[in-house]
Amino acid sequence: MSVQSTLPNQPDTQISDSVTPERIQKILEAALLTAQEPLSINELRKLFNNELSTAVLSKFLHRIREKWNDSGIELVTVASGWRFQSSIDMQPYLDRLTPPKAPRYSRAVLETLAIIAYRQPVTRGDIEEIRGVSVSSTVLKTLTARGWIETIGHRNAPGKPALFATTEHFLNALNLRTLDELPPLEEMKSLVESDGESQQLPL
Repeated sequence: MSVQSTLPNQPDTQISDSVTPERIQKILEAALLTAQEPLSINELRKLFNNELSTAVLSKFLHRIREKWNDSGIELVTVASGWRFQSSIDMQPYLDRLTPPKAPRYSRAVLETLAIIAYRQPVTRGDIEEIRGVSVSSTVLKTLTARGWIETIGHRNAPGKPALFATTEHFLNALNLRTLDELPPLEEMKSLVESDGESQQLPL
């Protein structure tokens, strides 16, 4: 592969005659538009047999993101990679086609999720100490089944209690890349403030 192809303000990269910069961009767009889950840089490199570097692919991705600006669809990065999604101002219209049916969760589920998100890693005992009440196995099973939390190890203490932490799926659902981007705790608390026994969580 000896043909040199470049994008403006982009380092040289060697690609085959048939894979021009325009073709690379189309391939990336097709992969991202049809993917069911976010795609990491490493996964996107497989599209080109790992012949394009992370730096080069990143430049293509930022170019694609600029191209789709103000189109109603945006390319974003979340914890597990890149994905296309509708822009926020389009959502009210899209909801008319398929009204969202967000599952409703009890206060105990939401409070437990908030504690794990902001205090992780935590044990069941930690959660109970913070909430002041016991945590049922059903609550932890619900969060685990939803893919929001997982066991990441065990604390070196009597009984070796499991340590819980949030997952990449949890961050993806909130359009976050890292835990550092979590909203202030007061905003998270608003999710569990309800007059009734349960409420919706936009995940």
